[in-house]
Amino acid sequence: MKFQSINFTCDSCGAPFRYSPKTASLHCEFCFSTEVIAYSDETINEYDFKSALRFLEQNESQEINKDIKCNKCAASFQLNPYSISSNCPYCDTPAITDFVKEITPKSLLPFELTHEQARERFKQWIGSLWFAPNKLKDFVYGDEKLQGYYLPHWTYDTDTETNYRGQRGVIYYVMVDRTVIVDGRQRRVRQREARINWTPIQGRVQNSFDDITIGASKTISLSILNSLTPWHTQKLIPFNERYLSGFEAEEYTIGLDNAFEYAKVKMDKIIENDIRMDIGGDQQRIDDIQTSYNNITYKNALFPIWTAQFKWKEKEYNYAINAQTGKIAGERPYSVFKITILVVFVLLGLGTAFYVSENSQYIQDEFFSNPPYTKTQY
Repeated sequence: MKFQSINFTCDSCGAPFRYSPKTASLHCEFCFSTEVIAYSDETINEYDFKSALRFLEQNESQEINKDIKCNKCAASFQLNPYSISSNCPYCDTPAITDFVKEITPKSLLPFELTHEQARERFKQWIGSLWFAPNKLKDFVYGDEKLQGYYLPHWTYDTDTETNYRGQRGVIYYVMVDRTVIVDGRQRRVRQREARINWTPIQGRVQNSFDDITIGASKTISLSILNSLTPWHTQKLIPFNERYLSGFEAEEYTIGLDNAFEYAKVKMDKIIENDIRMDIGGDQQRIDDIQTSYNNITYKNALFPIWTAQFKWKEKEYNYAINAQTGKIAGERPYSVFKITILVVFVLLGLGTAFYVSENSQYIQDEFFSNPPYTKTQY
């Protein structure tokens, strides 16, 4: 299907404008002119979750390949169905297209990290990796493929009420007699042993969650995408196509309802921690949790990400950089040699600790029966 594309051109020389994170404005790479993006005081709204689900049930989008004609060189090319911003593969002119999804992004976080800063962050990350091969940072290549993406995210607000049943454990100590083997002989020793008194308990905890963010794209693995948090969503600005110019951008491919299930997993961890604090004691058992989610609202927004691959020993590793905070998440290789050495040292340490623990009474008896000193004679 034919789609119209738009791009922004320099008034001075006619070359395409691209958004520059360095100046937070549109920038011409030929004559170096800039164009300030007009400030908008439009409110960033939250939208009702249940109303949106009812709307989506009645309006289902279709997957349509987008046929684009470049406004600069007139070449035709095709974009994937959910791409809303890319570059012409022939002349590299930015091309921004229409949305096809029912819910469109109403806000975004602009790029703050430049391409050069992202490359530097990657080098620092590689150098800081534990158990990485020694020559990795000197050998890594492929970061010249670093690509800037605006990827869709859902944010959720909700109030939760959780009823739980569990047990509170309080530790107490008793003295017990034990038989230990020392130099092949049995010895009776008296030791202090910890025990736990469990008491049934039930209760209720309440939470109010704000902007739980979930990645809504399959371009990057969800584990990497969600590891780039936190996002400073208080800096969200109203959606404006000018911020997309020169970057790839996509609509969501993980739906509103499915993403909320991922959000529940994030919230469950916080709720469980609150339950343990509410139970109190030295240890806690949680037998049953029942959570209700109320007043659910959402936003659909675009977040800035630098992403690329690097190659190590014929295998590709993917990584991504939060282009707002500089945080990196991704795949990385490990040095089998370094891990083996660590395991050997740990086993030796555990073995030594076990030997000392098992023979502590014998060592103590030997010390006092044969002290390493003699009385001074006067």
